[in-house]
Amino acid sequence: MSYVRAAALSELEEDTPKRVEIAGTPISLVRTEGEVFAINDICSHANVSLSEGEVEDCAIECWLHGSSFDLRTGKPSGLPATRPVPVYPVKIEGDDVLVSITQES
Repeated sequence: MSYVRAAALSELEEDTPKRVEIAGTPISLVRTEGEVFAINDICSHANVSLSEGEVEDCAIECWLHGSSFDLRTGKPSGLPATRPVPVYPVKIEGDDVLVSITQES
């Protein structure tokens, strides 16, 4: 797996998504519950940015229709979304948040 620097850990506020782009792929970085997660930033239901939503209980909610996606698996927890969104492996090295988009989970 190849990792790319996505942001500085110090730039990530707890429970506040940050949108970044890696090789043309929109990613939402989320620091919550002592971990950092990387999830595709586009809702599988409505093609809107998940990073504009709220984070709670290790899930990110789409602001448009209210579907929540598990930050660990990308699976939706309820309607209207029925398809998961990709999640990506994250490594922390010092203050660097590294994400791999070469192998989606």
